[in-house]
Amino acid sequence: MTASAATGTFEQALAHAARLLERDPALAESQAREILHAVDGYPAALHLLAAARAAQGDARGALDILEPLAQTQPTWAPAHFDLGLARARLGEAAGAVAALRHALELAPDLPQGWRLLGDQLHAMGEREAASEAYVMHVRHGANDPRLLAAGAALAGDRIGDAERLLREHLREMPTDVAAIRMFAELAARVGKADEARQLLERCLELAPGFHAARQNYALLLHRSNQPEQALVEIERLLAVQPEHPAHRNLKAVVLCRTGDYATAIDLYAALLAEYPGNAQVWMSYGHALKTAGFTARAIEAYRRALAIQPSFGEVWWSLANLKTFRFSDDEVATMRAQLGRTDLSDDDRLHLDFALGKALEDTGEYAASFDHYAAGNARRHAQLHYDPAETHARVEHIRRQYTREFFAARAGSGSDARDPIFIVGLPRSGSTLIEQILSSHSQVEGTMELPEVTSITRLLREQAEGEGAMPYHEALARLDADALRELGEHYLAHTRIHRKTSAPLFIDKMPNNFMHIGLIQLMLPNATIIDARRHPMACCFSGFKQHFARGQSFSYRLDDLARYYTDYVRLMAHFDAVLPGRVHRVIYERMVEDTEGEVRRLLAHCGLPFEEACLRFFENERPVRTASSEQVRRPIYREGVDQWRHYAPWLAPLEQGLGEVLRMYPAVPAQEGT
Repeated sequence: MTASAATGTFEQALAHAARLLERDPALAESQAREILHAVDGYPAALHLLAAARAAQGDARGALDILEPLAQTQPTWAPAHFDLGLARARLGEAAGAVAALRHALELAPDLPQGWRLLGDQLHAMGEREAASEAYVMHVRHGANDPRLLAAGAALAGDRIGDAERLLREHLREMPTDVAAIRMFAELAARVGKADEARQLLERCLELAPGFHAARQNYALLLHRSNQPEQALVEIERLLAVQPEHPAHRNLKAVVLCRTGDYATAIDLYAALLAEYPGNAQVWMSYGHALKTAGFTARAIEAYRRALAIQPSFGEVWWSLANLKTFRFSDDEVATMRAQLGRTDLSDDDRLHLDFALGKALEDTGEYAASFDHYAAGNARRHAQLHYDPAETHARVEHIRRQYTREFFAARAGSGSDARDPIFIVGLPRSGSTLIEQILSSHSQVEGTMELPEVTSITRLLREQAEGEGAMPYHEALARLDADALRELGEHYLAHTRIHRKTSAPLFIDKMPNNFMHIGLIQLMLPNATIIDARRHPMACCFSGFKQHFARGQSFSYRLDDLARYYTDYVRLMAHFDAVLPGRVHRVIYERMVEDTEGEVRRLLAHCGLPFEEACLRFFENERPVRTASSEQVRRPIYREGVDQWRHYAPWLAPLEQGLGEVLRMYPAVPAQEGT
């Protein structure tokens, strides 16, 4: 046999033995020994023999082979990698680190070498060096087949496949920070924000220098209503990468949440000077400018976005949502042309329908306008799967739990602070007008629709650990006076970031807080509660015309709106009965007809002296974040009161659904069982 033929035979035998490793490592060891019997000291066979021993759990036997092999093969990376692996399995961290570093000097593109090095350094307490190793693992592991498959599954919204692949991968490699980050993304996508947070915290514990994971973490904190913590993480990112556009953009987004619009606007302007072709940033810039009262500049920003991306439906809707803006004939034609495309996303299409509905309403083409509003609502409703029966059940549970006796048993609980003024009700009910009037008073600061009450309900739900049909309410019922006071102090502490002045009172204008009056009463019994109410047809149809950025899932069908409004009236009547005089109601139409009288009554309920500035609320230059931002910068006008009547021919489902609530407005039907 020739030398080349013999070599070929050995290579075939080695390949066969390597294939046996996974299913029968003992047989693989036997094959390796046969090759070594024929060719003593053959490096590839020794390497295979060590792998077979390791696969059978004999790390010491593997090490006995690998140490001399690595000495005779100083430039063969696999031998040094396996030597590091064997030492790691035996708990010899320092030796493992030395072998792995040598392997990675020879072959830097060994992703699992970097991961294993990170594990050993972490075990030795060398956190900074471990972090650098984990980051190198991310860099060199981008082409891992299983992670690529999991990423493809996530991109294709095949959540089950992605979860299975990631769980398998992490069972084998629990410190793979790239996989942990991907799993956190999956958890966030399915609404498991706490699990996503824990995964990202583990990721950053292992690899503090994993900037992409920290960016994800900051974004998650922002979305979880923790803006202060989000800003801390963003500043850590910017300390290392001060010019990174994504970090700067996220900082601007969070600053808008905290009301720091001037700084956010400057950040957006600087980004756009460097990246003028980014339509998304132009839109965000427009939002910030609009909220801060720079309407003309906002319109220009929105138009810059549309010049880059004419199909960008959300920008068309942002212009329509200014309420005072009027589209030109050319702009209407452009929207229609874009809507005629076959390649539009659902989101672009529904935003264009809402925008065209508003454009045609402004020109008096009510039938065509309603068709577009209806189309946009139908598309959005299909995305949300709202169930009105769940809302009704929640309202009925609240009415049963929060009785006169329930509150009497807890009298004296909660924080004594009277700082917050809660404005509750339905969206589009005149709440922004009330906020603007009150925030024009020298002792009151306007903020925004604060999500903190909702965050507290989430905390209570977690404490209940899913017990009962309504876990948040059941958890709240078990709290003693000290715990209720702590909840009130928690609310005040977490809303402080939104307070920019020394005014003693501030406004929380989250309309949906009418569902949480029981919680507000228990944790902040001295806070003021204002109920903003508007004619049912006007309020509901105004909601139907509005595409909300988030929440308000009930607003995309007329019959759902009718049921929600009816449940709202029923719940507020209950609290009027069990907490007499606790809630001050402002009827929008009365505010329009007798502004000064209503303003005086409103201020008196808040314990505030009358100030003339409250009648000149339209001169207030504070930022306004809601859809009514431009309307409340003008004096009260009567035209909006009956605007819904133009659409009366198409509103029968709404009228029928409202029934007695509509016929008795502003009085309410008698409430049984209160």
